[in-house]
Amino acid sequence: MSETSIVVHADAGVLAQAVAARLATRLLDAQAARGEAAVVLTGGRVAAAVYEALRDSPARDAVDWAKVDVWWGDERFLPAGDPERNETQAREALLSAVPVDGRRVHPMPPSDGPDGDDPEAAAARYADELAAAARPGSRGVPHFDVLLLGVGEDGHVASIFPEHPVHYADGGVAAVRGSPKPPPVRITLTLAAINTADEVWLIAAGEGKAQAVGLALAGAGPVQVPAAGVNGVNRTLWLLDRAAAREVPRTARSLR
Repeated sequence: MSETSIVVHADAGVLAQAVAARLATRLLDAQAARGEAAVVLTGGRVAAAVYEALRDSPARDAVDWAKVDVWWGDERFLPAGDPERNETQAREALLSAVPVDGRRVHPMPPSDGPDGDDPEAAAARYADELAAAARPGSRGVPHFDVLLLGVGEDGHVASIFPEHPVHYADGGVAAVRGSPKPPPVRITLTLAAINTADEVWLIAAGEGKAQAVGLALAGAGPVQVPAAGVNGVNRTLWLLDRAAAREVPRTARSLR
Protein backbone atom coordinates (compact mmCIF):
# COMPACT_ATOMS: atom_id res chain seq x y z
CA MET A 1 0.00 0.00 0.00
CA SER A 2 1.32 3.44 -0.93
CA GLU A 3 2.38 5.70 1.93
CA THR A 4 2.06 9.49 1.92
CA SER A 5 4.42 11.52 4.12
CA ILE A 6 5.03 15.21 4.71
CA VAL A 7 8.39 16.55 5.87
CA VAL A 8 8.75 20.24 6.68
CA HIS A 9 12.09 22.05 6.87
CA ALA A 10 12.88 25.49 8.23
CA ASP A 11 13.54 27.27 4.95
CA ALA A 12 14.40 26.73 1.29
CA GLY A 13 18.13 26.40 1.96
CA VAL A 14 17.70 23.70 4.58
CA LEU A 15 15.14 22.00 2.33
CA ALA A 16 17.61 21.78 -0.57
CA GLN A 17 20.34 20.34 1.64
CA ALA A 18 17.97 17.80 3.17
CA VAL A 19 16.57 16.66 -0.18
CA ALA A 20 20.09 16.28 -1.56
CA ALA A 21 21.07 14.07 1.37
CA ARG A 22 17.87 12.07 1.05
CA LEU A 23 18.44 11.61 -2.69
CA ALA A 24 21.97 10.30 -2.22
CA THR A 25 20.65 7.80 0.34
CA ARG A 26 17.81 6.70 -1.95
CA LEU A 27 20.19 6.08 -4.85
CA LEU A 28 22.53 4.13 -2.59
CA ASP A 29 19.68 2.01 -1.26
CA ALA A 30 18.49 1.24 -4.79
CA GLN A 31 21.99 0.23 -5.86
CA ALA A 32 22.34 -1.99 -2.80
CA ALA A 33 19.07 -3.71 -3.67
CA ARG A 34 19.25 -3.86 -7.47
CA GLY A 35 22.83 -3.06 -8.44
CA GLU A 36 21.69 0.11 -10.18
CA ALA A 37 19.38 3.08 -9.66
CA ALA A 38 17.07 5.23 -11.76
CA VAL A 39 16.08 8.81 -11.03
CA VAL A 40 13.71 11.17 -12.85
CA LEU A 41 14.81 14.78 -12.58
CA THR A 42 12.79 17.98 -12.56
CA GLY A 43 13.59 21.65 -13.11
CA GLY A 44 13.21 24.93 -11.27
CA ARG A 45 15.07 26.97 -8.67
CA VAL A 46 14.64 24.54 -5.79
CA ALA A 47 15.68 21.61 -7.99
CA ALA A 48 18.83 23.44 -9.04
CA ALA A 49 19.64 24.09 -5.39
CA VAL A 50 19.17 20.38 -4.62
CA TYR A 51 21.48 19.34 -7.45
CA GLU A 52 24.13 21.85 -6.38
CA ALA A 53 23.89 20.66 -2.77
CA LEU A 54 24.37 17.06 -3.87
CA ARG A 55 27.26 18.05 -6.13
CA ASP A 56 29.00 19.75 -3.22
CA SER A 57 28.28 17.01 -0.68
CA PRO A 58 30.84 14.32 0.22
CA ALA A 59 27.96 11.86 -0.02
CA ARG A 60 27.91 12.18 -3.78
CA ASP A 61 31.05 10.02 -4.04
CA ALA A 62 29.31 7.13 -2.30
CA VAL A 63 26.95 6.79 -5.28
CA ASP A 64 28.13 4.71 -8.24
CA TRP A 65 27.12 7.24 -10.85
CA ALA A 66 28.08 4.93 -13.70
CA LYS A 67 25.12 2.77 -12.64
CA VAL A 68 22.50 5.51 -12.40
CA ASP A 69 19.92 5.96 -15.13
CA VAL A 70 18.84 9.59 -15.45
CA TRP A 71 15.50 10.57 -16.98
CA TRP A 72 13.46 13.75 -17.02
CA GLY A 73 9.85 14.35 -16.04
CA ASP A 74 9.36 17.23 -18.44
CA GLU A 75 11.25 19.58 -20.70
CA ARG A 76 10.92 22.93 -22.37
CA PHE A 77 10.93 22.30 -26.10
CA LEU A 78 13.91 24.50 -26.91
CA PRO A 79 17.23 23.98 -28.72
CA ALA A 80 19.88 21.78 -27.12
CA GLY A 81 21.96 23.71 -24.61
CA ASP A 82 19.39 26.45 -24.12
CA PRO A 83 19.78 27.71 -20.54
CA GLU A 84 16.03 27.38 -20.00
CA ARG A 85 16.07 23.64 -20.61
CA ASN A 86 15.85 21.42 -17.52
CA GLU A 87 18.56 19.24 -19.02
CA THR A 88 20.97 22.18 -19.23
CA GLN A 89 20.25 23.12 -15.63
CA ALA A 90 20.84 19.58 -14.35
CA ARG A 91 24.06 19.14 -16.32
CA GLU A 92 25.49 22.42 -15.07
CA ALA A 93 24.41 21.89 -11.46
CA LEU A 94 25.26 18.20 -11.04
CA LEU A 95 25.73 15.84 -13.96
CA SER A 96 28.86 17.51 -15.35
CA ALA A 97 30.54 17.03 -11.98
CA VAL A 98 29.86 13.31 -11.46
CA PRO A 99 31.02 10.32 -13.54
CA VAL A 100 27.70 9.42 -15.14
CA ASP A 101 27.64 7.05 -18.09
CA GLY A 102 26.41 9.14 -21.01
CA ARG A 103 24.54 6.13 -22.38
CA ARG A 104 22.43 6.12 -19.23
CA VAL A 105 21.48 9.80 -19.39
CA HIS A 106 18.21 10.24 -21.27
CA PRO A 107 17.28 13.87 -21.97
CA MET A 108 14.04 14.69 -23.73
CA PRO A 109 14.56 15.70 -27.37
CA PRO A 110 15.31 19.37 -28.12
CA SER A 111 13.58 21.47 -30.75
CA ASP A 112 16.66 21.23 -32.98
CA GLY A 113 16.86 17.46 -32.62
CA PRO A 114 15.98 14.72 -35.10
CA ASP A 115 12.27 15.63 -35.03
CA GLY A 116 12.83 19.32 -35.64
CA ASP A 117 10.15 21.57 -34.23
CA ASP A 118 7.52 18.81 -34.00
CA PRO A 119 6.87 18.24 -30.26
CA GLU A 120 4.44 15.39 -30.87
CA ALA A 121 7.12 13.45 -32.76
CA ALA A 122 9.66 14.29 -30.07
CA ALA A 123 7.28 13.05 -27.36
CA ALA A 124 6.75 9.82 -29.30
CA ARG A 125 10.52 9.41 -29.58
CA TYR A 126 10.92 9.73 -25.81
CA ALA A 127 8.09 7.27 -25.26
CA ASP A 128 9.94 4.81 -27.48
CA GLU A 129 13.15 5.34 -25.50
CA LEU A 130 11.30 4.67 -22.25
CA ALA A 131 9.70 1.55 -23.71
CA ALA A 132 13.07 0.26 -24.92
CA ALA A 133 14.37 0.43 -21.34
CA ALA A 134 11.23 -1.08 -19.81
CA ARG A 135 10.90 -4.55 -18.42
CA PRO A 136 8.17 -6.88 -19.71
CA GLY A 137 4.80 -6.05 -18.18
CA SER A 138 5.93 -2.64 -16.91
CA ARG A 139 3.44 -0.51 -18.86
CA GLY A 140 6.01 0.87 -21.26
CA VAL A 141 8.27 2.65 -18.77
CA PRO A 142 11.43 1.51 -17.00
CA HIS A 143 11.77 1.08 -13.26
CA PHE A 144 12.00 4.50 -11.54
CA ASP A 145 13.35 4.38 -7.99
CA VAL A 146 12.60 8.02 -7.32
CA LEU A 147 10.93 10.74 -9.36
CA LEU A 148 11.34 14.39 -8.39
CA LEU A 149 8.65 17.00 -8.99
CA GLY A 150 8.42 20.69 -8.30
CA VAL A 151 5.00 22.13 -7.51
CA GLY A 152 3.89 25.29 -9.28
CA GLU A 153 1.91 28.09 -7.68
CA ASP A 154 -1.06 26.89 -9.73
CA GLY A 155 -0.53 23.30 -8.57
CA HIS A 156 1.06 22.08 -11.79
CA VAL A 157 3.64 19.29 -11.77
CA ALA A 158 6.06 18.50 -14.59
CA SER A 159 4.31 20.29 -17.51
CA ILE A 160 0.84 19.12 -16.52
CA PHE A 161 -1.13 22.31 -15.96
CA PRO A 162 -4.60 22.80 -14.46
CA GLU A 163 -7.44 22.19 -16.92
CA HIS A 164 -4.99 21.60 -19.80
CA PRO A 165 -5.80 19.01 -22.50
CA VAL A 166 -2.60 17.13 -21.56
CA HIS A 167 -4.66 15.52 -18.79
CA TYR A 168 -6.43 13.46 -21.45
CA ALA A 169 -3.35 12.44 -23.43
CA ASP A 170 -2.84 8.76 -24.15
CA GLY A 171 0.39 7.04 -23.19
CA GLY A 172 3.24 8.01 -20.92
CA VAL A 173 4.68 11.03 -22.76
CA ALA A 174 2.79 13.97 -24.24
CA ALA A 175 3.50 17.15 -26.15
CA VAL A 176 2.18 20.30 -24.49
CA ARG A 177 1.12 23.26 -26.60
CA GLY A 178 -0.24 26.49 -25.22
CA SER A 179 1.43 26.15 -21.82
CA PRO A 180 0.25 28.97 -19.52
CA LYS A 181 3.84 29.27 -18.36
CA PRO A 182 6.50 30.15 -20.96
CA PRO A 183 7.77 28.67 -23.13
CA PRO A 184 4.45 27.58 -24.60
CA VAL A 185 5.67 24.29 -26.09
CA ARG A 186 6.90 21.49 -23.85
CA ILE A 187 7.16 17.71 -23.45
CA THR A 188 6.03 15.94 -20.31
CA LEU A 189 5.51 12.60 -18.68
CA THR A 190 1.83 12.09 -18.00
CA LEU A 191 0.45 11.32 -14.56
CA ALA A 192 0.10 7.69 -15.65
CA ALA A 193 3.87 7.47 -16.17
CA ILE A 194 4.76 9.55 -13.12
CA ASN A 195 2.72 7.28 -10.88
CA THR A 196 4.71 4.18 -11.88
CA ALA A 197 7.70 5.40 -9.83
CA ASP A 198 8.47 3.58 -6.59
CA GLU A 199 8.70 6.94 -4.83
CA VAL A 200 7.55 10.36 -5.98
CA TRP A 201 8.87 13.40 -4.13
CA LEU A 202 7.01 16.70 -4.45
CA ILE A 203 9.29 19.59 -3.48
CA ALA A 204 7.98 23.08 -2.74
CA ALA A 205 9.38 26.19 -1.07
CA GLY A 206 7.96 29.64 -0.44
CA GLU A 207 4.60 31.03 0.56
CA GLY A 208 3.60 31.31 -3.09
CA LYS A 209 3.27 27.52 -3.15
CA ALA A 210 1.26 27.25 0.07
CA GLN A 211 -2.22 27.41 -1.46
CA ALA A 212 -1.46 24.79 -4.12
CA VAL A 213 0.11 22.45 -1.56
CA GLY A 214 -2.84 22.90 0.77
CA LEU A 215 -5.39 22.20 -1.95
CA ALA A 216 -3.55 19.11 -3.17
CA LEU A 217 -3.33 17.65 0.32
CA ALA A 218 -6.96 18.52 1.02
CA GLY A 219 -8.05 16.21 -1.80
CA ALA A 220 -8.58 18.57 -4.72
CA GLY A 221 -9.25 17.05 -8.13
CA PRO A 222 -6.17 16.35 -10.25
CA VAL A 223 -7.48 18.20 -13.31
CA GLN A 224 -7.85 21.37 -11.23
CA VAL A 225 -4.71 20.76 -9.10
CA PRO A 226 -2.42 18.29 -10.89
CA ALA A 227 -0.24 17.78 -7.81
CA ALA A 228 -3.25 16.13 -6.18
CA GLY A 229 -3.06 13.33 -8.77
CA VAL A 230 0.46 12.22 -7.89
CA ASN A 231 0.82 8.86 -6.14
CA GLY A 232 4.04 6.86 -6.01
CA VAL A 233 3.71 3.08 -6.01
CA ASN A 234 5.31 2.73 -2.58
CA ARG A 235 5.57 6.29 -1.32
CA THR A 236 4.51 9.84 -2.04
CA LEU A 237 6.72 12.27 -0.14
CA TRP A 238 5.99 15.98 0.25
CA LEU A 239 9.19 17.89 1.03
CA LEU A 240 8.34 21.44 2.05
CA ASP A 241 9.71 24.47 3.79
CA ARG A 242 7.64 26.14 6.50
CA ALA A 243 6.29 28.79 4.16
CA ALA A 244 5.03 26.25 1.61
CA ALA A 245 3.50 24.15 4.41
CA ARG A 246 1.48 27.03 5.83
CA GLU A 247 -1.86 25.82 4.46
CA VAL A 248 -1.41 22.08 4.94
CA PRO A 249 -4.82 20.97 6.26
CA ARG A 250 -5.13 19.70 9.81
CA THR A 251 -6.22 16.30 8.53
CA ALA A 252 -2.89 15.93 6.73
CA ARG A 253 -0.63 17.13 9.52
CA SER A 254 -0.55 13.70 11.09
CA LEU A 255 1.36 12.56 8.01
CA ARG A 256 4.38 14.63 8.96
